[in-house]
Amino acid sequence: MKRVIVGLSGGVDSSVAAYLLKEQGYEVIGLFMKNWHDDSVTISDECPWLEDSNDAMLVADKLGIPFQTVDLSVQYKERIVDYMFNEYEKGRTPNPDVLCNREIKFDVFMDIALELGADYVATGHYCRKGTIEKDGKQIHQLLAGADDNKDQSYFLCQLSQQQLAKALFPIGELQKPEVREIAKAQDLITAEKKDSQGLCFIGKVRLPEFLQQQLKPKAGDIVEVADTFETYSQALPEFDSKENELEFLSKKTVYSLTDGKVVGRHQGAHYFTKGQRKGLGVGGTVEPLFVIDTDVKDNVIYTGQGKKHPGLYRNVLFVTNEELHWVREDLAINEGETMEVMARIRYRQTLEKATLHKVATGMYVEFENKQSAITEGQFVAWYIEDELLGSGVIS
Repeated sequence: MKRVIVGLSGGVDSSVAAYLLKEQGYEVIGLFMKNWHDDSVTISDECPWLEDSNDAMLVADKLGIPFQTVDLSVQYKERIVDYMFNEYEKGRTPNPDVLCNREIKFDVFMDIALELGADYVATGHYCRKGTIEKDGKQIHQLLAGADDNKDQSYFLCQLSQQQLAKALFPIGELQKPEVREIAKAQDLITAEKKDSQGLCFIGKVRLPEFLQQQLKPKAGDIVEVADTFETYSQALPEFDSKENELEFLSKKTVYSLTDGKVVGRHQGAHYFTKGQRKGLGVGGTVEPLFVIDTDVKDNVIYTGQGKKHPGLYRNVLFVTNEELHWVREDLAINEGETMEVMARIRYRQTLEKATLHKVATGMYVEFENKQSAITEGQFVAWYIEDELLGSGVIS
């Protein structure tokens, strides 16, 4: 019997993952990760870890599998929370869910599981794993979940071949309603439980309050830039190479205070992110204001009216070599090469046609259509059909 350690989160997906593995004849052990101690910033009734850990324990009990809790809060603080503060301070917007999978679930947690003699680690993610033979060696594929509406492959876009080799995704072939049906049929306490929102394993957090623990409030101006701002309608210069064109198109517009009018005040540019609409507290505009850029150095937020504002859109982004990751290392392209892919820049976004262009310093991703709110610090992930090949941090 192969031993599998399941990350039991106290939700329905991981509960059903554990049940299915047991049915398949694996020796299953449930492990709950406690990653957070500070309840002052969580909206406590939304997702208290105590209730989750209790539900996980009741599920393990019902399934007749051993259960224990591991405290990873030190590693979580170092690898996720500190990184988040650091990124926000730089004016970038990190994705804690992607990091949590790379750094915690499939690294720290996986190490603990392997020490406990596990052959595999399983999670309740909606994605699938394929394995193919190539040049005499096994290659693992990260495939989209069968439920288009719940596909979570994007959150796993930073996994390596070594991590995938040890990973199992038991519910990847199922639709969410089927998962709930199985939980109900097995009388699992999590069958009707709402999906958790917010930061992985912390629960729903009031982000400004969470960030205020480290990043002090600092009043500054909110500037509204008109959609007629001349930079938006400038003709493109002539380029002597494709790379020069891509470099030009990937650069974000640099604004100054004189490019618009001051319409309000904010408590810190580092609390805001591109594309954000809520929390600006500015009324009286025909259409709602959206953040089109933040300047953390001068502490200014630039905004524009309506989600069609030209300041929100561009079609090329750049990933540096340091932040470029191929799940399928065997398919990585070399300098001067291109690849036609489907790509997304956020979870649940529909996949869009794009071309990858590898250059000496990194890689450009050129979308066929302009994308809204390409945000530094977030992840771009690219696919061919339903296989996720790689990803990178938008620079």
